[in-house]
Amino acid sequence: MSGPSAAGHLRPYGLRCDHRVTPLGIDEPEPLLSWRLASDHRGDDPVAHRVRVARLPGDRAAGDGGGVGGLGGETLWDSGPLTDPHATGVRYTGPALEPRTRYHWQVTVHPAGAAAPTEAGSWFETGLTMAPSDAPPADPPDADGWRAAWITHDPDPIEVMDAPTEGEAALDHHGLAPCPVLRRAFPGTSAPVTRARLYVSARGLYEVRLNGTRVGDAELAPGWTDYHHRVQYQTYDVTELVQSGENVLAATVADGWWSGFVGFEPRRAGAHYGSAPQLLAELHLVDAEGRTTRILTDHTWRTRTGTIRHADLLMGECHDLRHSADGWDLPGYDDRHWSPARVTDADHRLLVAAPDEPVRATAELPPRTVTRLREGVHVVDFGQNLAGRVRLRVDGLAPGARVTLRHAEVLDGNGELYTANLRTAAATDLLIGDGRAHTVFEPRFTYHGFRYAEISGPAELAAQDIVAVALHSDTPWAGSFDCSDPDIRRLHTCVTWGQRSNFVSVPTDCPQRDERLGWLADAQVFLPTAALNADVAAFFTKWLRDVDDARTPDGGFTNVAPRLVGVADEGAPGWADAGVIIPWHLYRTYDDPRFLARALPGMCAWVELIRRHNPDLVWRRRVGPHFSDWLAPGTPTPREVVATAYFAHSAHLTARAADVLGHHDLARDHHRLAAAVRAVFNDHFVTWTPGTGEGIDGAGGATDTLRIAGDTQTGYLLALAFGLLPEEHTGAAARRLAHLVEAAGPGLVTGFLGVALAAPVLDAYGRADLAHALLRRTEVPSWLFPLHHGATTIWERWDGWTPDAGFRAPAMNSFNHYALGSIGEWLYRGVAGLDQSADSTGYRRLTVRPAPGDLTHASARYESVRGTVAVRWERSGDTLALRVRVPPGATAEVHVPTTDPGSVRESGQVPVDGAHLTLAGTGPGRAVYRVASGVYRFTAAYAPAGPPARGPRPYAARVSTAGPATPSYAGPHEEDTK
Repeated sequence: MSGPSAAGHLRPYGLRCDHRVTPLGIDEPEPLLSWRLASDHRGDDPVAHRVRVARLPGDRAAGDGGGVGGLGGETLWDSGPLTDPHATGVRYTGPALEPRTRYHWQVTVHPAGAAAPTEAGSWFETGLTMAPSDAPPADPPDADGWRAAWITHDPDPIEVMDAPTEGEAALDHHGLAPCPVLRRAFPGTSAPVTRARLYVSARGLYEVRLNGTRVGDAELAPGWTDYHHRVQYQTYDVTELVQSGENVLAATVADGWWSGFVGFEPRRAGAHYGSAPQLLAELHLVDAEGRTTRILTDHTWRTRTGTIRHADLLMGECHDLRHSADGWDLPGYDDRHWSPARVTDADHRLLVAAPDEPVRATAELPPRTVTRLREGVHVVDFGQNLAGRVRLRVDGLAPGARVTLRHAEVLDGNGELYTANLRTAAATDLLIGDGRAHTVFEPRFTYHGFRYAEISGPAELAAQDIVAVALHSDTPWAGSFDCSDPDIRRLHTCVTWGQRSNFVSVPTDCPQRDERLGWLADAQVFLPTAALNADVAAFFTKWLRDVDDARTPDGGFTNVAPRLVGVADEGAPGWADAGVIIPWHLYRTYDDPRFLARALPGMCAWVELIRRHNPDLVWRRRVGPHFSDWLAPGTPTPREVVATAYFAHSAHLTARAADVLGHHDLARDHHRLAAAVRAVFNDHFVTWTPGTGEGIDGAGGATDTLRIAGDTQTGYLLALAFGLLPEEHTGAAARRLAHLVEAAGPGLVTGFLGVALAAPVLDAYGRADLAHALLRRTEVPSWLFPLHHGATTIWERWDGWTPDAGFRAPAMNSFNHYALGSIGEWLYRGVAGLDQSADSTGYRRLTVRPAPGDLTHASARYESVRGTVAVRWERSGDTLALRVRVPPGATAEVHVPTTDPGSVRESGQVPVDGAHLTLAGTGPGRAVYRVASGVYRFTAAYAPAGPPARGPRPYAARVSTAGPATPSYAGPHEEDTK
């Protein structure tokens, strides 16, 4: 292809600061400035880059200071030309960043040859304070941090209480107090305001308004953390909301995670951190003359309780319009009859800037059907299980009249809401009228997991009067998948909705019942899927801090984060190991070693804790509740097998993390430990007999026999995925795994830990046919059975409902649980073939290896940190067409499925080795090419007959740097023997 042109040359795009687009209010002293690359030409790779950071006039004192063009202003830092062709970002290492300041930055990318460099620019802004740094202090040092006080509604004097009137006795506030509203009127500045920033947090939840307009679009802010360790705050640009004359800053606060119901412990159902919500806010007004005025939360604020009589994440929300104070958030309102706010303290030590995007309302779903059950009761089906709330328009609601909204995931046999599986979560919202003609009711401080809503009260309910609003952490969507089978497309959609529903400030297990906790195992098994669906780097940056905060004094990771009373602190195998597995996967996905640097002390402490209490290296002690392969329907995998496998895996990944960070002595110790644990695993749990076998390899004759204690699918999956077996034993283990899968239907009898490994491991060891068979299975247990019975998200149990048995035990039966949705990873990596090699980070070296099965087409697209990666293949008759996009700076190993390697064509021509494409080798059913960046269009004859070849990829050792049949979970283990 021709060289770069003005229309399609190498160019940076998608600029980010700490994995976020133009973040407002960061406190990271050395943020990562990153970019992606695009080009319309092959081999158009970068050879160098340069980053400059500047502060323009007014960036701290007045306004935004204009655009980036040419930067201008005061250049604070210039990286100079850096000749790393693989770089996708650079850490800022200039003078200490000042708080409350906007910085503009520009990246210049230099391509090879004579083509001109290209540039792109962006900005970030620091928060009210900066985290400590090793950089030289600012001159002069900032001594102007937080001044605001934490304030709350003063419960004294206690509000008078009247006896309930007829019809009101059933109002259940669950022991929750009304939500306080707080306001502060203040005059405008003498000179026009050119810059206004609001820094705000809550112990609980907040919603802030300035002159009657809601500030920002964050929901359930500031998000859930362990308030004993960290309290997040957000920053908002409110310049356009400030007016001359009187202004009013107003807020509503609610219990949220701070003082509301959280979890399932009946002896400590709520108030885990405090007893009542509190607000902290500072509004900074900078005028045209450079003066700064601060409006702070303090004793001068006025407060009362308002329309929201209670609001709770589990129980729901009640609005009583008879308590409304219209105009309370506007100038001119008379608040003399309100009470002064009570100052609780002025402790700012735990405040941190939120490192991730907040929860937002991201979608609205109209009703699919509205069904009248009986007079005044309607059931609304939104057609999709989701996490969120309902917005309802009601006309002419008389004073004291009620509208009740109840929520459920499914209906029972009578068409009524099935709510037994919600356990103690009431999930009920209530509106009480005051006689006004029109009301729009939408809760603000709760969310529910539901597909159905029962609306009681209105005699008639029109579809246009109701909508479901989906809420989740706003992780930018990064991936897409499609294929020819509508069931598999629906499965992918179910997986994505499960992710949306459960990424709500933390990665929860479920959004509906009295739990909604950040279970570590659920997160670690689903992360590979989640990171392909969305950019979750910032989201997990925040949550890994929760994981670290939750660590026990002896170094252990817990089972949930944030840590919560009622859940065993001592981490279980596969659960607590997420503290090791997740940072490693994030590093590999986003090529950001800070994930490892922040986590390595905890990783080492965790592995050492296991070693200290299990000197024989079989993990039997300090196993916590040991959930094992949770909810596996088959024979239980022996707990010691599961635990010891994870011990070896965590030791190995800790060693690799230490290697990446240059801690070679530490790495050497953990490599040796990993090798020792693997040896013990084989000694204790593996039996191997050469040359007898079951004759199931399709080749006839005797084969080796291998058994892992328990002889379960999960036992073999863990051993193969984590590289626990000697290479000469992996073939026998893979055959036994295939036999167990075939004997089950083909089917899976795995739980949370095994399910994520099944399809990738079968594919890696030459049995993609079985992976496809599992994918297409429709009987219990399978992914498609729930879909064929109305599921729109992944269930917690394979058999959460069956025609014969009905609903399973309601004590644990969520219909929106993403753990079993970890098959989503293989849809991208296996079916479509979009993957990176086992030794790659940040998709620097791609592996494109589609597994077509009996599908006729599949495609996947992913916005990697390097740029767009895309794969699409399509079969037409006996020809397969494969289109691959490789981003600049990356290479790919492309496995073209073909029954005749000589038939392969690229862009209509016989492939000829050259600068951008070389033939790497051929094998049964494949021709393998190494390609440079760019777009490639392969065609080949493809008419497979009979079952696919069985056993490990026979050509892998010749054509892949990853080694033969090595799944991406573990990576190479040769270094463990050194």
